[in-house]
Order: sequence, then structure tokens, then C-alpha cells
Amino acid sequence: MDATGQKEQGTTAAPQQVVWAVVGSDIGPLMLAATRDGLVYVGFHATDAVRDKALDRLAARLGSEPVEAPDSPLLAEAIRQVAEYFAGRRHDFELPLDWSLITGFNREVLRELAAGVPYGAVVGYGDLARRVGQPGAAQAVGAAMGANPLPVVVPCHRVVESDGGIGGFGGGLETKRKLLALEGVLPEPLF
Repeated sequence: MDATGQKEQGTTAAPQQVVWAVVGSDIGPLMLAATRDGLVYVGFHATDAVRDKALDRLAARLGSEPVEAPDSPLLAEAIRQVAEYFAGRRHDFELPLDWSLITGFNREVLRELAAGVPYGAVVGYGDLARRVGQPGAAQAVGAAMGANPLPVVVPCHRVVESDGGIGGFGGGLETKRKLLALEGVLPEPLF
């Protein structure tokens, strides 16, 4: 890099290290992936097929083949905090996050969600759109929730319909119900 922080001609950046692990949770196996910048990905229902598809997408997007490393220091704190969350001992995640998988409006919405909607609270799609200065963008907020590469940690399960409906969820509605029940927003699901 030169003095302005720009990459010099002819130099290449070190390849991005990506590590991953699958951990158990009350909502099924979760795949966590991290880079040296922080947690970059959380995936639901991490069966072999789902995991392999996610690994291919991560390799394509981050330019480096992810390596399974459940004991990596890059993942250790995320694994610990996720376990604490599901045990009811953690309400706020305090992790470095790598936002490189999401940009623009989606990133702005997800950052507002992470910073402004605490454990045990919910927000409507339209309300979240207004918070980022786009009052007519409720559907775009829904799309941002669907594109969230860091669910649970960036709590898209806390975004609901303004009429009280639960709304959609990339991890499935039963998963969303369980997460909201864990946080005391909904009664524990019956089945």
C-alpha cells in the first residue's frame, strides 16, 4: 500500500482466510464462518448439502476456499456467544462482523437492525425502512432480511409485519417462532 492507503501497482493483497464450523443449537445445526475481519456468515439447517452449497458461495464471494476449523481463534468467540444466546445467558452479541457479503441499502438496513432493535423487541418492516430514511421501502427491507448473511447475530427474526403477523424468514417460520419465543416475544411454540 502507498501512503494514501491505496494498493500499489503490481502488489497483491494476502488471500482472505475463511474458516468455518458447524455447531449445534436449539434450532438445529448452524454453520458459522469467519475471516480475520470477523464473523462473516451464519447459516441455518447446516446439513451436508446446505453446508456444501454455502461453502461454494463463500469461496466464490470471498475469493478463498473456506477451511473447516472449529478450534480456530477466529471462530471461538462466536461459537461461545452463540451457545450463550441459546442458553438464555446472552442478549447482545459483541463480535466483530465482516460485512463484506452485503452492500448498499441492505447493509444500511442490517446495521440499523443490529444497533437499534434489542433482544426481546420487534420492529415492523416499514418502521425499519423509516429508520434508514426510506419510508416507502418496506418490501426492500424484507429483501434485505432475506439477504442477511448473519442471521441470529444480526437479528432479522425481530422484523415482523405491521399488522402483527410474523412475516417471512429465510430459516423457515418455525425457526423464526423459536427465536422469538427464546427472546420472550412469542409464547413457546406448541410443536
